[in-house]
Amino acid sequence: MLILFRHDDTAQIVIHTANMIYRDWANMTQAVWRSPLLPVSVKAATPQIDPLEVHPIGSGERFKVDLLQYLRAYGKRLNGLTTQLADYDFASIRAAFIGSAPSRQKPAAASPSVTSFGWLGLREVLSGIPVSRSKDDSRPHIVTQISSIATLGATPTWLSNFQSVLARCSTAKIVISEKPSPSFTKASSFFTKRGSSPEKLSPRYSVIFPTPEEIRTSLDGYASGGSIHWKLQSAQQQKQLEYMHPTLCHWKHVSLDGLPKRQAHRGPAAPHIKTYIRFGDEEHRTIDWAMVTSANLSKQAWGDIVNKNEEVWIQSWEAGVVIWPGLYAQTQSEEVAMIPVFGADTPEPADLPALNYNAEMTTEGTKLLGPETVVGFRMPYDLPLRPYNNEEKPWCATMQYLEPDRNGHAWGGYGR
Repeated sequence: MLILFRHDDTAQIVIHTANMIYRDWANMTQAVWRSPLLPVSVKAATPQIDPLEVHPIGSGERFKVDLLQYLRAYGKRLNGLTTQLADYDFASIRAAFIGSAPSRQKPAAASPSVTSFGWLGLREVLSGIPVSRSKDDSRPHIVTQISSIATLGATPTWLSNFQSVLARCSTAKIVISEKPSPSFTKASSFFTKRGSSPEKLSPRYSVIFPTPEEIRTSLDGYASGGSIHWKLQSAQQQKQLEYMHPTLCHWKHVSLDGLPKRQAHRGPAAPHIKTYIRFGDEEHRTIDWAMVTSANLSKQAWGDIVNKNEEVWIQSWEAGVVIWPGLYAQTQSEEVAMIPVFGADTPEPADLPALNYNAEMTTEGTKLLGPETVVGFRMPYDLPLRPYNNEEKPWCATMQYLEPDRNGHAWGGYGR
């Protein structure tokens, strides 16, 4: 994450998926979320805001509270930065900040005024995001796309629990305002309420992770695989691969019928990006929410239940943002859609037919019924997804690969 203080007395928050090394920024697929330019707050000279004041998740004020909480977790070394940043006005931000910091999060101690770290915080965010189904048989599709998968265990317990967090949603339509949310309840029994989702159809889950062939043919060849990790040597790790394999999909879509209709043009750049996206249906026409984060699929990043008190143990520092269509609604009645866009940052007219506008005859002629505002989310991968076949395996940096890459190099494997 970058925090920029500019000569024009504005500040900007930049959350990115790249590490501070040349290869990450040069020839790998990454993502960046940038805030608007933040002016100095007119309240900067006044006493501090009440820490118990509740701002709705997704508002600029809540983003500020959660970001400052994350920075304070670093202790004295960031006191100066935290104090300086507190003087800026975050009102123009439309996003939820989701962070992780080494800690033990206690669900019973969760507060409505600040978002928890890790998957406890993710559940708090997603539980307030409204989703709507266009038809009863429309099944949402949650796609996790990461650059590393940690050892999660020989059984799918942790993964299933994490998927239950990703499935959280609200059926209420919410417009962001600076009013306290009356619906917050303290988090408890973290995984005993997994069936509480109001949806009739449970989401389908997929995980995008590159194969050895996709790494071999990438811009930097096998060298790019040094930043992409999934250990597969031990018996436990093999069992994990077995239960995850049905969810695995390719990073690069190679269509037997020619180019895919929706191409992100990022296939040769190996993925160091991390995205979690909930599509409204399996045709991927709309997006219910999208998250860009530094957090991979790991217990270290998201947390793990460690005792009977359901404390969530987090071991790493992570920063991310969640966005959803409702953040861009100006009124309670305004319809907003978020759609995937390819090779561009904003929707083009050709992207709109996927929304299936309905026509209504009026005295003034034909009127199209559909969302008033359409927000684009730039896709890092092609759609539709291409699942692994039964013989395909994910890239593993600790294994040997002898077939030369595009630079003529073989891969000896880490730790050999």
